[in-house]
Amino acid sequence: MEASFGGRVQTMFKENVPEGPQTAQVITQLVNQGANIIFATSFGYQDAMVAAAKKYPNVLFEQATGTELATNLSEYYGAGEDGDYLSGMAAGAASKTGKIGFVAPFAIPEVIREIDAFTMGARVTNPKATVKVVWTNTWFAPATERSAAESLVAAGVDVLGDGQDSPTTGQVAAAAGLKWTGYDSDQTSFAPDAWLTATTYNWGPYYTQEVTAAMGGTWKSHFYYGGFADGFIVMAPFGKSVDAATQAAITAKEAAIKAGTFDPFTGPITKQDGSIGVPAGTTLSVNDKYSLSWFVQGVIGSAKG
Repeated sequence: MEASFGGRVQTMFKENVPEGPQTAQVITQLVNQGANIIFATSFGYQDAMVAAAKKYPNVLFEQATGTELATNLSEYYGAGEDGDYLSGMAAGAASKTGKIGFVAPFAIPEVIREIDAFTMGARVTNPKATVKVVWTNTWFAPATERSAAESLVAAGVDVLGDGQDSPTTGQVAAAAGLKWTGYDSDQTSFAPDAWLTATTYNWGPYYTQEVTAAMGGTWKSHFYYGGFADGFIVMAPFGKSVDAATQAAITAKEAAIKAGTFDPFTGPITKQDGSIGVPAGTTLSVNDKYSLSWFVQGVIGSAKG
């Protein structure tokens, strides 16, 4: 986005902002520094963003992964679960035992649907696969995530997945001689022998679009949910151990998602407890996905965290 405007915009950012009272303090700092549009990039920032939108009606706010809208507040995210389904296919194909582990961040719908999609994808390439979940309640805390990943290795899994921004789970996988699917970015360099693939988000075009609208006076409150079709969701490169047949299967499924002929959350889908989660012929809407609170069959662990 900065490159697109060639110096015509001034940007500032705050890193590692805690979710809670400090979120509001940081937003106020940005407003006082002259920010005209503020993007918040974690679900836990939503309450503070809603309050700030009311307090500062002349500032534009955009909240990633949330659900609340206001005249000067938009929500934006993408169908990461579609990519997670493909990552799951890679994990299932790589698992010899069918025992896969997943280091999970927070028990929120975004993560629950990630794990569900990952598990359903794994069971396409490995019908008996199970996904054992350990919660860390972190987005980036290498020490905590290392302990969680090591506990899964000790439990006998032979492939690891995760939903954090840190490559720690992959480093644990590499040390144990296991395979790994990452999340958010291409993390091949951290554990090249373990790497399979990952869901990534192409944020730049969206930010460019929104800042262009803000500068031109055409910005309007909206809910955006990108995907493969508009290039918002992109799969990271395959690792060297992903064989040609698996790559072809994943690429074909990605094409079907992009064309709109396949959605991972089209029924029949069975819940973890054996009941029907999604009836045959029904596809969960985006709103349904945003409130998802249950695990699918094949997940070992509690969706309550």
